Amino acid sequence: MLLHIPKILDDQRLAECRRLLAGAQWVDGRVTAGSQSSQVKHNQQLPEDAPAAAQARALVLQALSANPLFFTAALPKRIYPPLFNRYAGTANAFGDHIDNAIRTHPASARHVRTDVSATLFLSDPHDYDGGELVIEDSFGTQRVKLPAGDLVLYPASSVHRVEPVTRGERVASFMWIESMVRETERRRILYELDMAILALRDDDQDSPAVVRLTGCYHNLLRMWADV
Repeated sequence: MLLHIPKILDDQRLAECRRLLAGAQWVDGRVTAGSQSSQVKHNQQLPEDAPAAAQARALVLQALSANPLFFTAALPKRIYPPLFNRYAGTANAFGDHIDNAIRTHPASARHVRTDVSATLFLSDPHDYDGGELVIEDSFGTQRVKLPAGDLVLYPASSVHRVEPVTRGERVASFMWIESMVRETERRRILYELDMAILALRDDDQDSPAVVRLTGCYHNLLRMWADV
C-alpha cells in the first residue's frame, strides 16, 4: 500500500525544521547505505548525532505521534529515528534499491525490522526540478513529489529511487517503521476497514452495525498484531 498523508508537519514545525537544517553540516549519504545501495547513492545526509538532527527529529516524531492517519496506516511498533537527506549539485540522485530488512540504531544497538518506509518532504516542490521518489511495487510505478510537510508511506520491500535534482535542492526526512502487523496485505485490509468504519460513523453514528464492524476491526488487530 502506498499512502500520501498531507500536513504531517504544520507550518510552524515545518519552518522550524527548515531553520535547523539550513545551518547544518551535511556529509556523504553513503554513511547509512547497505552494500548494494551504496553503489547508487549520491546524496548528502545529516549525521545522526548532529544537534540539528536531534532537534528536527523530535519535531517529526511529535508530529507523527499526533497524526491518526499515520497510526492507522502504519500501526507502528517501533520507528527508526528519522534521518535527513539533501539532494543538490552533483550529489543529486539515488538509484534503484531496496531498503535493508533490519536497521540497527548505532547508539542504542536496537534492531528495527523495516516493514514500512516513509519520506517526509521538507522542500517546496516549486523550489527544485526533478527529485521525484519513484516507487515500483504491486501497485505499479508511482512518481511521488509532494508539498512540503507531506509524507508518503510505502512498503520497504519496494524497489525505489530518487530521480536527479537538476535545479535547487530537495531536503527530506526519511524513516522506517516496524509495524505491529508485519504483513503488507493485512495492514491494507485493516486500514481500509478502519476508513470504512469512520465513513459510516459520519453517516450513522454508532449504530449496531457500526459497532459490530468496529468489533471486527479490533478482533482482526488482536489476531494479527505483535506488540
